[in-house]
Amino acid sequence: MSDTLQRFLFEHDPIRGELVQLAATWQAVTERHAYPVPLRRVLGELMAAAALLAATLKFEGTLILQLHGNGPVRLIVVECAAGYAMRATAKWDGDIPEGDLRALLGSGRFVINLVADSGRQAYQGVVDLDADSVAAALEHYMATSEQIQTRLWLSCDDTRAAGLLLQKLPERATADADAWPRVAHLAATVRPQELLTLTPQVLLRRLFHEEDLRVFEPRPVCFRCSCSRERVTGMLRMLGRDEVRSVVAERGEVEVHCEFCNRRYAFDAVDSEEIFAAMIAAPAENTRH
Repeated sequence: MSDTLQRFLFEHDPIRGELVQLAATWQAVTERHAYPVPLRRVLGELMAAAALLAATLKFEGTLILQLHGNGPVRLIVVECAAGYAMRATAKWDGDIPEGDLRALLGSGRFVINLVADSGRQAYQGVVDLDADSVAAALEHYMATSEQIQTRLWLSCDDTRAAGLLLQKLPERATADADAWPRVAHLAATVRPQELLTLTPQVLLRRLFHEEDLRVFEPRPVCFRCSCSRERVTGMLRMLGRDEVRSVVAERGEVEVHCEFCNRRYAFDAVDSEEIFAAMIAAPAENTRH
């Protein structure tokens, strides 16, 4: 089963939907960090949710979902960039208890950011984290911040993450008043294992075989980290020459690990001096006499 996002519309009703299934994308995240099992479940669900939400946006940039808490799990971050390139990470302390979202994160905030390709933040939405699941948190956010009726069903295991999203669009004059509750009821019959194992075609037929659907071409989803040596170099420049020299003198090198993909970047004394030598040389090259 490939990693895909499947969009669909109900032909005669103002309702749209998305279905996402992640295998290699999800495994690329879990193989880079040893996430505790309860955290892994929430992280996988948030990844599926991010892909689904990104499919509803007309925006060139990156969607970033963040869960901040004061519980054992302090932070979960999922990014979905253009072309459905995804990455994710989390921070936690000690043992993670089994339980719902509140048990893991305690009280906190749910933050949605849209960052343009230029790096400029285009939008930020923040709501209190007052839900027992990722699906409930997102449904609450969409209802309160965007005033869009949204339903989500999410599932995750060790090798796959998946989700189904429905959104009610502005009603037409001839719309069937019972369409939204009927379709939501049909979708609610989906079982977690079906989300993970059935192909999109089979699942949509199973749930909505009596409805008239328009199904679009599936879109591929992948894992891709945007970290690079150039970006780490920029970060070290911001720290300053004295700070970097101090770390090199103490440890022999500056070592940086990407929090998302766990890639290691190392800068020894020569590398470190070259970073700041380049800063001095650049203005000189632009000087006119």
